[in-house]
Amino acid sequence: MSKRPPLGATAVWEAVMEPAGHQCQCMGGLCGSKHSDTGLRCLHTSAHGRLLVAPADLTLSTIAAAAVPVEELRAWCASCHAKARNRQLAAARELARRTTDEPLSLF
Repeated sequence: MSKRPPLGATAVWEAVMEPAGHQCQCMGGLCGSKHSDTGLRCLHTSAHGRLLVAPADLTLSTIAAAAVPVEELRAWCASCHAKARNRQLAAARELARRTTDEPLSLF
């Protein structure tokens, strides 16, 4: 199994990967797949390719994500990360649309 850390932030990467078992932590439909055929957790590991480290809240800006404590970071495979981010952003847009007051009429 390849457990090569990235070029930067090696200590953070290891602090996330060790508890994650070097396995993607997507589970239960975060990315749209329920991962039901794999015990509700994505089976991608660092042996399948590089895993990303990112917050559970993928709607955060880059600056806000960089400030997230290690305990709130997760291991993600690229596929689950992209799909989960798209789903979270869509949900945030929908929530904003529903909670925005109707614009005042100009006429």
